[in-house]
Amino acid sequence: MGSLSRSDLCEYRLSEAEQCLKTAKDLIRLGDYKAAANRSYYCIYHSIRSVIALEGVEFKRHTGNISHFREKYIKTNILDVELSDIIENAFTVRNSSDYDDFYVVSKADTLDQVENAEIFFNAIKKYIESINI
Repeated sequence: MGSLSRSDLCEYRLSEAEQCLKTAKDLIRLGDYKAAANRSYYCIYHSIRSVIALEGVEFKRHTGNISHFREKYIKTNILDVELSDIIENAFTVRNSSDYDDFYVVSKADTLDQVENAEIFFNAIKKYIESINI
């Protein structure tokens, strides 16, 4: 991590998440639903990484970060279980969209993805503010 503190890394990652959310909204307006769904997922993923940065842990794979987050924050009721469903759906859509030939994400599904990413981001931001980093 160098000279950065855990809270600096947390704040940086949260700002990355916020930028992904903004980009997803811009891409919706442009009609690029696949890219908007991708950015929605990355909003969620960077939000997850912002929280676990405070612990000083990092996993090489997305699944490792997600699994740790669920175990430490969802299963312990620190954060709402609804967030787990949002992660699962975004992960599935992003993987299908990025790796499955001929997969097309609809406008309606993408709008749901962006809305869920915003819910997730706001929950994480509220949590981080509540612990006064």
